[in-house]
Amino acid sequence: MALKRDPYVLVVGGSDSSGGAGIARDIETIASIGVRTCLAVTAVTVQTHEAVTAIHHLQPSLVADQMRAALQANDVAAIKIGMLATAEIIVAVAAVLHENRHVPTVLDPVLASTSGRALLEAGAIAVMKRNLMPLCCLVTPNLLELAFLVGAEHATNESDAVRQGQTLLAAGLKALLIKGGHASGPRSTDVLVRADQDPLRFGTPRLARKMRGTGCVLASAIAAYQATGESMEIAVRQAKLLVFEKIRKTRTGGLLRNVN
Repeated sequence: MALKRDPYVLVVGGSDSSGGAGIARDIETIASIGVRTCLAVTAVTVQTHEAVTAIHHLQPSLVADQMRAALQANDVAAIKIGMLATAEIIVAVAAVLHENRHVPTVLDPVLASTSGRALLEAGAIAVMKRNLMPLCCLVTPNLLELAFLVGAEHATNESDAVRQGQTLLAAGLKALLIKGGHASGPRSTDVLVRADQDPLRFGTPRLARKMRGTGCVLASAIAAYQATGESMEIAVRQAKLLVFEKIRKTRTGGLLRNVN
């Protein structure tokens, strides 16, 4: 009799040589929740905690082949997608998701690094919206990414952000978690927006500390909790608290807002 295999999260994303973000953060986060990871690398980056100095994209077919091998080898219970880099890679990843519609997928729409270096080529946003985002159970943009995805000005309040999110839902998305790290005020509030349901808010005190890779941590934690069988609401709540604790415990001080 075959033994029950451990659940895995398939992480699809780029490397970060500094270890501060990307698949390094993803693996660290998912392991801390007690879930195993398998990988499909989309790009190799050369970066420090201050800047990205080089980006090397992998062939789209190689990214897809990595995903299929990981799915064949393991009991993949969730997929987390981060940096995709090019429109061609997005199309290749979407093709694999089409073959595995039963696996919940969380997309962190990585558009740029913390230092401002573009991590997704010009013109690929439209491909992401059309080919990939409707296949995901959750997309997790911050306010800047949300504005780019909608093609609108940066939302200045929660009502505007929710309206922008509903615009994406109308285009075929299942759910959005609009992150509040770029907002202001004493609390950092993320808003879960789904069609035909009232928005749900997940808030924590805003900390005067900074930590790279918080978006990676949040999306990876949501995927890991879903892989253990938690509902989306519980997965988001637990992931939000995990990010808060990581920022609270970081030894890097300063007066910058925590950004996710």
